[in-house]
Amino acid sequence: MGCDGGTIPKRHELVKGPRKVEKVDKNAELVAQWYYCTLSQEKLSRPIVACELGRLYNKDAVIEFLLDKSSDKVLMEAASHIKSIKNVIELNLTENPAWTGDKGNTKGDKYDDIQSARFICPVVGLEMNGRHRFCFLRSCGCVFSERALKEIKTEACHKCGIPFKENDVIVLNGTKEDVEVLKKRMEERRQKSKLEKKSKKSKAAETVVKSEAIAESPISQVSTEKEATVIKSGEKRSIAFCKSTAANESVSSSSGKESKNASGAPKRSIANIEKSEAYKSIFTSHSSAKRSKEESSNWITHTAYYF
Repeated sequence: MGCDGGTIPKRHELVKGPRKVEKVDKNAELVAQWYYCTLSQEKLSRPIVACELGRLYNKDAVIEFLLDKSSDKVLMEAASHIKSIKNVIELNLTENPAWTGDKGNTKGDKYDDIQSARFICPVVGLEMNGRHRFCFLRSCGCVFSERALKEIKTEACHKCGIPFKENDVIVLNGTKEDVEVLKKRMEERRQKSKLEKKSKKSKAAETVVKSEAIAESPISQVSTEKEATVIKSGEKRSIAFCKSTAANESVSSSSGKESKNASGAPKRSIANIEKSEAYKSIFTSHSSAKRSKEESSNWITHTAYYF
């Protein structure tokens, strides 16, 4: 049996076999990773940030993602580990002087070099287009090629001079194995930061308690010292008073004896002196100050002479 042109169909045209796995174009994948934001799928534009797993983002897209707290928010796997703006680091990139970008009008009559990149390694000069492995430093955010870090081994940044450690080097857009290693490092860092915060809080609480104890202790010591001094001074005063009274008694006894000897009769006290009626009439307890019931009024003032 033939078709319109007398052709005979073959078996692979009539019988449908298993679908072939579609292979992703490597060039397209590299362009998506190194030229576009992982979160918003827009072209990378300064300021550019990178997470602890080595993925590239636009800083504006990350801020919008963190500020969006609506229920319709789509949680993307690429940004699920980003909890705050501290989890991303702004990159210090070096511009490529040979990159023209979108300045030229591409009409299809001109060859577009896909391998040309906007940024390069400041040490070796390799372009950051995905063909070469690039890294950035967590301490300062400077970006270098892996070749530059291997060839020129230093403990300080080649660009800004800030010291760094091996754990501070993060591979950009690395393989699955690289991402697993970076995940472990990220979890370890976050656990350490939590433990440090807890230890700082406990130390702050201890210092507060110690300061309160120190503030209370000198007062108690001062109070006890004051009480001791008061007791001592009271004892001294009592001793002095006893001595003075004894001296006065001795003096009075001696003077009494002398007066008796001199006059022959003891002196009278003021309380035993008889008072005159004129002196007694000064006080309200005298009979002349009292009023009869007929003379007294029904109401009483604050300073009434009502008896």
